[in-house]
Formats: sequence, structure tokens, C-alpha cells
Amino acid sequence: MSQTYGSIFLLKLGSKNLAVVSDPELANQVLHTQGVEFGSRPRNVVFDIFTGNGQDMVFTIYGDHWRKMRRIMTLPFFTNKVVHQYSGMWGEEIDLVVRDLNNNIEKVSKEGIVIRRRLQLMLYNIMYRMMFDAKFESQEDPLFIEATRFNSERSQLAQSFEYNYGDFIPLLRPFLRGYLNKCRDLQSRRLAFFNNYYVEKRRKMMAENGEKHQISCAMDHIIDAQKKGEITEENVLYIVENINVAAIETTLWSMEWAIAEVETLRLHTPIPLLVPHMNLEEAKLGGYTIPKETKVVVNAWWLANNPKWWKNPSEFRPERFLEEDGGTQAVVGGGNVDFRFLPFGVGRRSCPGIILALPILGLVIGKLVSNFEMHAPQGPEKIDVGERGGQFSLHIANHSTVVFKPIGGSIVKA
Repeated sequence: MSQTYGSIFLLKLGSKNLAVVSDPELANQVLHTQGVEFGSRPRNVVFDIFTGNGQDMVFTIYGDHWRKMRRIMTLPFFTNKVVHQYSGMWGEEIDLVVRDLNNNIEKVSKEGIVIRRRLQLMLYNIMYRMMFDAKFESQEDPLFIEATRFNSERSQLAQSFEYNYGDFIPLLRPFLRGYLNKCRDLQSRRLAFFNNYYVEKRRKMMAENGEKHQISCAMDHIIDAQKKGEITEENVLYIVENINVAAIETTLWSMEWAIAEVETLRLHTPIPLLVPHMNLEEAKLGGYTIPKETKVVVNAWWLANNPKWWKNPSEFRPERFLEEDGGTQAVVGGGNVDFRFLPFGVGRRSCPGIILALPILGLVIGKLVSNFEMHAPQGPEKIDVGERGGQFSLHIANHSTVVFKPIGGSIVKA
């Protein structure tokens, strides 16, 4: 549509306005230079349920609550100190993936394996060890099955297009009653699961240890902030909610794309339109007036694949990042940002998880390609990279079966 209607256009969807930005300079304005004006998030009837009406960090409006939640989440999750603290543990979990492939090499080297399932266990263990100092024993662990089922159902309900009409035409919302009740029931059971099996265990441990307790995971830090009155018990649970969805699932999607085609974050940005922004008041953008409370999306996929800014964008040519200068850079936070390539966004509402996702993604793919040759199973010439999208995400439609053959023909050590 941007090729027809230009680098910025406004759609009227019932009672809602949607502005689509498909130009690096305009993206710079939305995300950076006018980041305060466009710093809020639009919500809808389903996301109000899954965020407790904005009690989380990702989907809350721009303001004091967001600043507080971002600060409290950053310290135990998103700093260089955290990366150094946990990088050894990440290596352990990645080595276990290699070990399991080697232990089942007869099958995985001939028939292949749906590697997503094993990578999912690895990622959950990485994040749950960081968050709760807890670990799942295997893919058959009942708690792992429960956690992944809850999060999968949440993603399906939240990302479905089935309920959009109730947002666009409020008079039709009564017809969503059954759908919304299903969302409320799931969220109630899901938050109770997080609380009963993980959060309360940390609370109990901290209470038993008293003043002698030493903070040993992110949840200890978050509970400590709640005890000081900085956040509520509900906020604690919605931080857990954000990590389960925003940190784990999006990284897993990127790993699947990376295994299928290597250059993942440009060709298949996990959230092609980024998480939507919103202006609370009327604003100007690119010379146009944007009505207040307009949902503003940045077409990050088109920015990264437009032949106007990239030479042969569909080709795998990683050296392009060294050779091609789109003239679309700006200084943000002390560093240069290329606004053609924004898989994590940029500015105030950028994804803080970039500091974890990039090294983990690199370590996993590096370990796999250094130990194994990866192929499509016998029959297909290449891995199926058919797409399936939701309201925000773009991921592989069919989880790939991949054949892993040890490099050199012999089993290698992790």
C-alpha cells in the first residue's frame, strides 16, 4: 500500500484511525525526535484483559507508570552486567541442546527433528533461571507443558483478527462477550499459575531468610521493589506476563527464521510493524496532521526490504551491512542507528530485550552451525518458510523439521 499511497497514509477503520509510516526519516520522527508525542500505546478490548488495563510495561501509556516499570525491569534483566552474569548459564543451556542432538544422532541425522520444541525448552530455561532461579527438567515436565500451553493460548487469542470489529465499531462489542469471557478465564488461570508456582515460592523464600536473604534472581529484585511500595502485587505478575510473551516467544520466532534462512532479523522481522505507537494529542508528522489517539505503526519490514534502500533485498548477502549506506542514520542514545533496519524499534519505547536477544540468538546459531550441517529432510529441497501472521507477529507457519548432520561425520562434543 505504501507504493500506492506514499510513505505515510491514514486509514479510517470504523471509529479508529491508523497511520502507517514506511519511510526511514518518518520512522526517525515517530520513534526518536517526536518520541514523546508518539510514545503511548493503543490498547484494545482484548489487550486490556491481558495487561490488566495497562498495568504492564509493554502496552501501558507513556508516563510515570511506564518509566517506573521500565526502570524496575531493566536492572535485573536488561543491562550489560546481567549479560555478563548469565552468559555462562546461557552457554550451559545451549550446550545441552547440542548434547541432546548428539545423543539422538541416528534419528536427527536421517529423519530430522522439529528443533523448535527443543529450542523452546532452552529459552524457557534461560529466562526462568534468570527470573525465578527455576528450571524445567524436560519437554515432558508438567510445569513446562502448562506454561507453554498458557502462553500459546494467550498469543492465539490476543493476536487473532476475530475480535477487531468490536474495536472498530463499539456498537458491536456485545457480540464479543463470549470471546472476552474466554480471554478473562485464560488470563485468570494463567496469572494464578505464575503466582502459585513461581512468584509465591520466591516470596516464601525471602520471608524465611529475612534480612539474610540475598537477591539471586530477577523476581527477588521485583518483589523487593513491591515491598518498598514502588509497584503493586498485580504489577509484579504483569512483569512476568511481559517476559513470557515479549522475551521468550519473539526470540523463538527469530531462531526458527535464522535456522531456515540465516539472515533473519531483516528478511523476517518478528514484529513487522513493530508494537504500535499512539499520540495522546493531535500531532504533526511529515507535514500532516495526525488526529489524537491515532494508532501509528512503523512498517519495519518494508524499511528493511525496500529496493530503494537495499541492493537486491531478497538475497542473502550479510556484507550489505558493511557496504551499503542508506544515508538514514541518526544519533540515538550515544550511538548511530540506521532507520532502515529496526527489528527492535528504537527510542523510548524500543524493545529493551535487544541486549539479551541478540547475544542469545548469535550463540545458539553459532553453536549449531559450528557443530552440524543443517538440511531439509529428504523430499523437500529446502525448509518450508511459509508465513503466518497475527496482529503483530510474523512467524513460520509450519514448524520446520531439520536434519542435523555432525560436521566431519563424527559426533562432536558440546
